[in-house]
Amino acid sequence: MTLNLAAVSYGTNLTPESLEDVRKVLAGAGVAVSSESHAGDERFGVYTAALTVGAETAADLATMRRQVTEAASAGVDTAIVPEGLRQASRKLLIMDVDSTLIQQEVIELLAAHAGKREEVAAVTEAAMRGELDFAQSLHARVAVLAGLPADVVDSVRKEVRLSLGAAELVAAFKEAGHVVAVVSGGFNQILGPIADELRLDYWIANELEIVDGALTGKVLGPVIDRAAKEKYLREWAAAEAIGMEHTIAVGDGANDLDMLGAAGIGVAYNAKPAVRAVADAVITMPYLDAVRHIANV
Repeated sequence: MTLNLAAVSYGTNLTPESLEDVRKVLAGAGVAVSSESHAGDERFGVYTAALTVGAETAADLATMRRQVTEAASAGVDTAIVPEGLRQASRKLLIMDVDSTLIQQEVIELLAAHAGKREEVAAVTEAAMRGELDFAQSLHARVAVLAGLPADVVDSVRKEVRLSLGAAELVAAFKEAGHVVAVVSGGFNQILGPIADELRLDYWIANELEIVDGALTGKVLGPVIDRAAKEKYLREWAAAEAIGMEHTIAVGDGANDLDMLGAAGIGVAYNAKPAVRAVADAVITMPYLDAVRHIANV
């Protein structure tokens, strides 16, 4: 039995020498390259090799992915992707928001208005590394916002910037007839306008409680945590009749790990070391639309 895969290399420093490193790893794994192509733009280059692998290699994709990562040149990453996903007629792309779809951590922007940015940033960092329970850490961070006027949400919304290539990535998936969703440990009040602007198919985040025009320092309802992210991925894929093997998840923190693991391919973008270590693919350059090339959209 054989399996058809693609090795997709991308980076700001994609040179003939860096590609030769990839080819050597593939050859060492006994992988046959049936065709090669090049793409990209002035920001980054893309090299795609069509692969045919035997059953033994297919059963140990994780090892091949690790070997390719270890051999990578600076500024170059390589994703090993099943052709079944790349050629699927309908796919679901699901993304984290803070430090993934957008460049900032919204809770830190809000905390700055309470004079607590550094304190909150330290807790966020520990939570993203997986050192703290996400729900507990969120409650602790939101508590420092108590008493802030609700209009700080409007101020923060104006500070938010999409990641480079984010709008182009979403537009490409939508135009190709695929489904785009985001699930966030952040806040509906910030995410809602972004979701409308990008025409996202599904989105959910936490709801900041506002009473008498001020933040109470609490969130309403269950926290969107690590388990919830995977739950919504599975629910939305089922609602769209898209097999899990045709889903792509993108995130940066420990609370994204279950979602990344459940998806057809999990992509670590701008990610913490613990996430990069276990993701199926890694993007270390700042261009989120590299996901287009991984997924063949």
